Amino acid sequence: MTDIRQIIRGRESVSGARQVLRALRAGRAERVFVAADAADAVTAPVKAIAGESGVETLEVPTMRELGSACGLAVDTSCAAVLRSRP
Repeated sequence: MTDIRQIIRGRESVSGARQVLRALRAGRAERVFVAADAADAVTAPVKAIAGESGVETLEVPTMRELGSACGLAVDTSCAAVLRSRP
């Protein structure tokens, strides 16, 4: 598996289902990460909108691993790397 930290760190990103959904709806999400151990009720809308938008979605084994990769001291269910603003 690709090192998630290398993909996320140093890039503008958001974490948490609400912020990821906001980025997807605004067309700003370039790549989405979803924790496999997160509740389906939380991740299903993210996966659905990412799929409809043609945004690549990668699954990460745990919320703890995803939170750590984002540089957070807490777990997170979802994260997204954002496109650069022009």
